[in-house]
Amino acid sequence: MTDFEALLVTLGRHEVAFIVVGGAAAIALGSARLTQDLDIVYERTPDNLDRLVAALAPYQPYLRGVPPGLPFVWDRPTLERGLNFTLVTSLGDIDLLGEIPGGGAYRDLLTGAIELHVFQTRCLSLSLPQLIRAKRASGRPKDLEALAELEAIEEENLGG
Repeated sequence: MTDFEALLVTLGRHEVAFIVVGGAAAIALGSARLTQDLDIVYERTPDNLDRLVAALAPYQPYLRGVPPGLPFVWDRPTLERGLNFTLVTSLGDIDLLGEIPGGGAYRDLLTGAIELHVFQTRCLSLSLPQLIRAKRASGRPKDLEALAELEAIEEENLGG
């Protein structure tokens, strides 16, 4: 079970620059669907990578879905060599995304993102139009299934 509060508070305490995307963003925007992990798009500057490494290091991040014992070093060079990381931690599952389809990287998403205040923590989330665009662009069956609900929420918000 993912402890969303602990993950968000930890990232916030370490001043990690990130935007909540995926199922957690959908829930924050009114979706009734459940999600098993926290998906974030993270800024890929050296300083932010250092803050991200420091934030998650105490929680033993490891690649999710790989055989146990596979060598994995949690540090900035590892993050610099990759882009997207699906991790399991002692706080639960978190997906670190360098960019997302239909939205791009952190800097591309920043201007349309909205501010959330959850668990006494301030963080950014995709806006509803950004989330709909990203879900449509991903093309994954689970994302396409979520579109009808998100579009209904958008229509309701627009007064339609």
